Amino acid sequence: MVAATVISAAATWLAIGYARRRRLIDEPGVRRSHREPTPRGGGVGIAIAVLVCACAPALFHPALSRLTAPALLVSVAIVALVGWIDDHRGLSARWRFAAHCLAAIAFLAPVIVPLILVPEAVEHRFALSAAIAWIVVVVTILAIVWFINLHNFMDGTDGILAAQSIFVFLVLTFLCARAGEAHAGQIAVFAAATVGFLPFNFPRARIFMGDVGSGVLGLLIAIAVIWQMSARQTAIASGIILSSAFVIDATCTLISRMFRGRRWYSAHREHLYQWLARSGFSHTGVVALYFGWNLVIALPVVAWINRPPDLPMSIANQHIDWTPDSGIAAAAVVYLLGVAVWFAGKRYCLNASRGRSSHAAA
Repeated sequence: MVAATVISAAATWLAIGYARRRRLIDEPGVRRSHREPTPRGGGVGIAIAVLVCACAPALFHPALSRLTAPALLVSVAIVALVGWIDDHRGLSARWRFAAHCLAAIAFLAPVIVPLILVPEAVEHRFALSAAIAWIVVVVTILAIVWFINLHNFMDGTDGILAAQSIFVFLVLTFLCARAGEAHAGQIAVFAAATVGFLPFNFPRARIFMGDVGSGVLGLLIAIAVIWQMSARQTAIASGIILSSAFVIDATCTLISRMFRGRRWYSAHREHLYQWLARSGFSHTGVVALYFGWNLVIALPVVAWINRPPDLPMSIANQHIDWTPDSGIAAAAVVYLLGVAVWFAGKRYCLNASRGRSSHAAA
């Protein structure tokens, strides 16, 4: 974790000079929230730190299968490479989507390969028919791709994505470590790599993480959620609840644009966090609001659905096989509440932005 933080910070610092030399600069504009030209691509530090300190060591981890570690390394490398290229010269949405699907397939290779070669073994292990297993795989691939892209959409305010990622990683690290999940240490390294980048992006951004960083973080959060869902003695919906702030904002915004006939796949400034910034909130204030949701709503709910059995300490310390609530019902309540908050926040911003700059309500 220390190495990941140091490598990430050093690579981010070097990326600032590189971006200026290569003119990788995001200029202020109608669709942007910053007011000064700012270098981009600093998220390469996160990607390098994760590859060096989490993916490469996993190749020698005795508790991981021979496919799991290479699958993780390849998937992260694909997303990082595509983001790096996109930050330099831009890529079409089709190429990005294809690459993200390939990265998701690479990560799921330890499940896909046995499902192709020995479907009977997969059916026995997961108690699912091959047809159902394939449906689960396809849904998971699409979910990973959506997580990659929604976190890219939400990277538009200083520190918001880095802070959200650190929060999710740390809580999932605790849950997985308590459950004895072998990947808990890797999730902790994900958090440490993000911590190394944060001082360069918050409270005032000296560099943006770019697609190379936001894409990798979206992938890593999806992976961490999948690892947590597969860990015994953790509520299945925990990671989904922890990610609710970003999932709700990105999904509601996308659906809203589709219903209004907008080009939903084009660049815009209609996410709630962007409206808040245009309504007078500082970047720090916007991050505080989203973190408030995490601390007041998401974290207490996750703590509740993962509460241990009500036993004396002398008994609770023993190895007892207990299963917490799945948390599906709690997740449904959290998301319904989040949608209501999103609509209320949007209405507030529309009222607050009237009379401000002419493009505020565009």
